[in-house]
Amino acid sequence: MELIQILTENLGIQDSQAVGGAGLIFQLAKDKLGEDNFAKIANNVPGIEQMISSAPETGGMLGALGGLASAIGGEAAGIGNIMSLAGGFSKLGLDNTMMAKFIPIILSFVENKGGDEIKNLLKQALN
Repeated sequence: MELIQILTENLGIQDSQAVGGAGLIFQLAKDKLGEDNFAKIANNVPGIEQMISSAPETGGMLGALGGLASAIGGEAAGIGNIMSLAGGFSKLGLDNTMMAKFIPIILSFVENKGGDEIKNLLKQALN
């Protein structure tokens, strides 16, 4: 998959880490955007369902805290999203700094494939 190759080359990580990390980000987008809007992104990202199915579960304490923060809403919702992603990235052997490096690469890839509208949809889901 093209996106996975870009992530592994730019970040010096293994394929499984790239697939899992991208899957976590796309799963978050799927959860937040709903089927219709997520389909717009999915139509522009080959292999997206495989990435999502390869993502680790984001449960555990960080996932629970993330869920709690999301339930509170507002600013806390964004923190909750980041915390649940951090838990998943940790399971992949990646730290928070690596998570921050994934997002611009994925946004750029999505923009190249689907244009500004698709990139902005994903960006909205990650905020």
